[in-house]
Amino acid sequence: MAESIILSGTSKKEKYESLLPQVQALCEGEPDLIANIANIMAALKQGMNFYWVGTYFVKGNELVLGPFQGPVACTRIAKGKGVCGAVWEKKQTILVPDVDQFPGHIACSSASRSEIVLPCLDKKGEVFAVIDVDSDQLNDFDETDKIYLQKIAALVEKLNA
Repeated sequence: MAESIILSGTSKKEKYESLLPQVQALCEGEPDLIANIANIMAALKQGMNFYWVGTYFVKGNELVLGPFQGPVACTRIAKGKGVCGAVWEKKQTILVPDVDQFPGHIACSSASRSEIVLPCLDKKGEVFAVIDVDSDQLNDFDETDKIYLQKIAALVEKLNA
């Protein structure tokens, strides 16, 4: 098992391309979904230096906080509420350049300025979890983040199969 994440490259794309195989290697041979997600969140935080990165799992009619890295977070989010709840409801990635401009944004941390949230779908096409990534900078996420974080979400989906 890897003890650290080592990235190469200077561009965001190069960092993600260096990080992805290491994240996949962390999960090889480990059948426990929560253990894998905990390591994935730690690798994303360490590798990409995100302000906050974590997961929420669908439990009944709420999203419930799962493994994360960063400051304490909101524990429960209703379907359709905030960015995470909207991603659950719409089953699609939402990139928010300025969280203050997102109607109904839930401010778990006043330091969060921009956000990207990605759904993780089960075999039936239903959301079972969301991956939430926050930055303390405005407009910090772009199409590159979306592409590579969707690959992370696809890995989580595969691990849930």
